[in-house]
Amino acid sequence: MKMTEAWIRAVVEAIHSTPSQAVIYLSGGASQSLGLLMSVPGATSTVLEALVPYSRVSMVDLLGKIPASYCSQQTAEEMALLAYNRALKLSSPGAPVVGVGFTGSLASSRPKLGNHRFHLSTRTSNQLYASTVTLSKGIRTREQEDTVSSQFLLKALSKACRVVQQTTGSPLSESDSLNELEKQFTEDEELQQVIDGQICFKIYPFSAPPNAERKIILPGSFNPLHDGHLKLLEVATSLCGNGYPCFEISAINADKPPLTVSQIKDRVKQFERVGKTVIISNQPYFYKKAELFPGSAFVIGADTAARLINPKYYDGSYEKMLEILGACKARGCTFLVGGRSTDGVFKVLEDLEIPEELKDMFVPIPAEMFRMDISSTEIRKSRGMM
Repeated sequence: MKMTEAWIRAVVEAIHSTPSQAVIYLSGGASQSLGLLMSVPGATSTVLEALVPYSRVSMVDLLGKIPASYCSQQTAEEMALLAYNRALKLSSPGAPVVGVGFTGSLASSRPKLGNHRFHLSTRTSNQLYASTVTLSKGIRTREQEDTVSSQFLLKALSKACRVVQQTTGSPLSESDSLNELEKQFTEDEELQQVIDGQICFKIYPFSAPPNAERKIILPGSFNPLHDGHLKLLEVATSLCGNGYPCFEISAINADKPPLTVSQIKDRVKQFERVGKTVIISNQPYFYKKAELFPGSAFVIGADTAARLINPKYYDGSYEKMLEILGACKARGCTFLVGGRSTDGVFKVLEDLEIPEELKDMFVPIPAEMFRMDISSTEIRKSRGMM
């Protein structure tokens, strides 16, 4: 039994009813899938972005390299991973995301010497799915082959979105061939992929996400997490008026060895106990965090703000400092600055000389609303942890 129009529409509607959000990269086929996905209400809540890198130059630009083969399973998997990382950056706070990669060599105006085939991959936080389909030559038109590949993509996407599928036939014929691979990732493997830079971050949504697009992020090592951190993020969130409060730990430190998987998991447990969302990223620098979390408000202390505007940390160049922070501003990022006691002196944002071009990026947290005179370092010392 072939897939019916009614079944396809039901699958598309079911995909859009899930909280999953997807980025889709297509090359060489499955073009009908985009039209089908966009044909029902609610599509914009699921499809964050769709890109068709059809030319070789476009594919090289997407991958950042010349692939060994433009139409291969490896290329499809690389596209899916890129799409997954892109979806992480574009998605609503806490939403599960899916990356889809597709590359095909289907029927064309000129006869092909090789097989008519397509390669498909989907990537979620804990799963990789990959398939290679070889189609029988000469039994379908290009449009029919595109229909087959599109239906196959929708079926794979629905599975990645955890849609419970009704029993249906396959779009493939008996003379076509299918090879599939599915791999599950453990939490340890996911975190190691963050450390290694394969995925840009992993989010632990221990708090229910509000109806907000903007993230309010308090970065730090949180070794340990204490009441001052919790209060600071609470106050910052109240000042923003609307946003999803998150803590963020970078697995990579500019001056120290990377955190181990076990160290990360130990710190994550702290947030689970208090029901607060935490993100594990691989970027220690704020200009890179701005790329990961566009449009976010970062909560920092006055000591961190002082370092941010110090040319010393930009190879001694004032112009480079303005350029880098200007790029953060262009991505819609701001800094909420709380007072901080350093070497016995309590400093607030007003004590700093913020360049005129950047002043609207920095928002003070009034000392009467929040003041933190103790650090995680001092807590560790008091507990004999150093």
